Amino acid sequence: MHATAYPRRVTEHVNSGFERGTDGPKVILAGVDGSESSLRAAAYAAGLARRQNALLALVYVQPVVPAGAALGAPVADTTGEIAEGLVAEIRASAERLKGIYEVRWEFHTFRGDPYAGLVSAAQELMADAVVVGASEQAGHRIVGSVAIRLVKAGRWPVTVVP
Repeated sequence: MHATAYPRRVTEHVNSGFERGTDGPKVILAGVDGSESSLRAAAYAAGLARRQNALLALVYVQPVVPAGAALGAPVADTTGEIAEGLVAEIRASAERLKGIYEVRWEFHTFRGDPYAGLVSAAQELMADAVVVGASEQAGHRIVGSVAIRLVKAGRWPVTVVP
């Protein structure tokens, strides 16, 4: 018996909904928090986005308000300042590279713990890939870092940049 390969009709699968990574990444998410490793991850993700002609979604997860604030203790709100500083730094970097590398990018902030925030962001933005920096905290070797938790979740290809 001779098998003949016929091309499948693409229209059968077009309306079946979102499917990750079917034709290369369309959205690459990079988690940024101002650390050196997160900025290296953003640069790596920008290169991926440029080569794949994908949207680069830079995500900063604002920590939740500490419990002391709920009890009336004064707590400095620096998360907004951090986000503004990151946006300014990212914009300045993008302007320096304008004309050399063209990358479509967006900046998003989410609230919560870093893992849950990145998961929410990846789901909401329909990310095809996630890029994060390696944790710089020694305790994460025992407890587990955000990067390890994202890899274990198994929902997206995850690249961890040192």
